Amino acid sequence: MKIVTWNCNGALRNKLKEIESLKADVLIIQECEDPARSSLEYKEWAGNYLWLGKDKNKGIGVFTKSENTLEKLNWSGVFGLDRLCSLSKSTSWRTADLEFFLPFRLNNSYTVLACWTKGADSQVFGYMGQFWKYLQIHRVDLHNPHTIIAGDFNSNTIWDKEDRWWNHSDTVNELSAINIESLYHHQMNEKQGQETQPTFFLQRNISKPYHIDYIFVSSDLLSVSHLDIGNENEWLSVSDHMPLSLIIKRH
Repeated sequence: MKIVTWNCNGALRNKLKEIESLKADVLIIQECEDPARSSLEYKEWAGNYLWLGKDKNKGIGVFTKSENTLEKLNWSGVFGLDRLCSLSKSTSWRTADLEFFLPFRLNNSYTVLACWTKGADSQVFGYMGQFWKYLQIHRVDLHNPHTIIAGDFNSNTIWDKEDRWWNHSDTVNELSAINIESLYHHQMNEKQGQETQPTFFLQRNISKPYHIDYIFVSSDLLSVSHLDIGNENEWLSVSDHMPLSLIIKRH
């Protein structure tokens, strides 16, 4: 099984040849357009898919080969911060208010959460803050074997702020507490914030590399999984992000 996550930097309909070269069983694509409101060729290519977004031109999509099954999981819930003497609306939040998270079951075997974290017009809880909020609501849903979290998080430990309890490092630690680990860091034996392989080049500039895309897997998958990151020489011409490929050897 090969699962790829890639921020295509828009206009996926014009990049089908490149994405097909990855020979993926499942594609998680950020910044792609809604096939239902795009070209006929793209719609036919999409086949069995899931899509979520506010703008028909840029959302998150999941695409798979016909032999695989996708079942959208309609997770929803509310989380509130207890023991605070406050009536502020900011102390509670709903799944529906967070951007963008698309949970699904793959082949009735894997629970997968596709992510493209956004600023969501939040002054404080943007990007990893959106995921942290989502995790507070859906911790139990994610705390299971055969779980995969993949996508563009727009986040790295290098941007941590100590007075934010939802910073990147703390959120990664919360995932670890429910037996979910970053496959890249497990495989490469590197610390968060010290990655030697970038996944993103700001403005497609080779001198501005960052590691902001991740695949997290439950601990039962660590020993049977392998991660590959696309090479900038092959992918910078079509996107500022590199594709991340998760290969599951068995299960």
